[in-house]
Amino acid sequence: MLILHGYWRSSAAYRVRIVLNLLALTHEHKSVHLVKNGGEQHSDEYDALNPSHLVPTLEDNTRYEPVVISQSMAIMEYLDEVFGEGKLTGDNPVERAHIRALAQDICCDIHPLNNLRVIQHLGDIASFEADDKAQWMRHWMTTGFSALEKKLAKCAGQYCVGNELSLVDVCLIPQLYNAHRFGLSLDKYPTIAAIEQRCLAVPAFAQALPENQTDAT
Repeated sequence: MLILHGYWRSSAAYRVRIVLNLLALTHEHKSVHLVKNGGEQHSDEYDALNPSHLVPTLEDNTRYEPVVISQSMAIMEYLDEVFGEGKLTGDNPVERAHIRALAQDICCDIHPLNNLRVIQHLGDIASFEADDKAQWMRHWMTTGFSALEKKLAKCAGQYCVGNELSLVDVCLIPQLYNAHRFGLSLDKYPTIAAIEQRCLAVPAFAQALPENQTDAT
């Protein structure tokens, strides 16, 4: 049994849900509510599983010795290597490096500045109100998307890298969910916007939407 510990609106957990769906992997979802009760990610139970107090965390109990993995990129690559034969990470070293670089543009440079604990800390140290926090997030998404649009314009086909889905698409769609949520227009990013529409037409992406999760509130 695969168990995904996540939260319906977590971008990182959203990515992993997409991969689980693309690979048609049966799994159990255990909700870790990031806001309720002071944040269930800080509970003793979850601390024992993931001391970083972040979601997602994957438990793979299908192996002789159970495996626990944190960090969405590591989880996705693990699932792709073990169950998907590397279909989402490229066919050769150059393509794999290219896919990882684009995925990290999103996961390492854009997303962390939208992360809940970062935004909460802004309110603590600088008295940022909701509008200030949204402006902060739009600024960093604009910076990241402006560069990403130029890169994708050179390598995109139907999807981010050619005509096959990759981890770049998997990382992009949850970040675009954040963009819409906080009022960032995609008018300046036609390549990104077109890829979004194609991905959301794929059932594995649609099923992973935050609103379609059992713990959505």
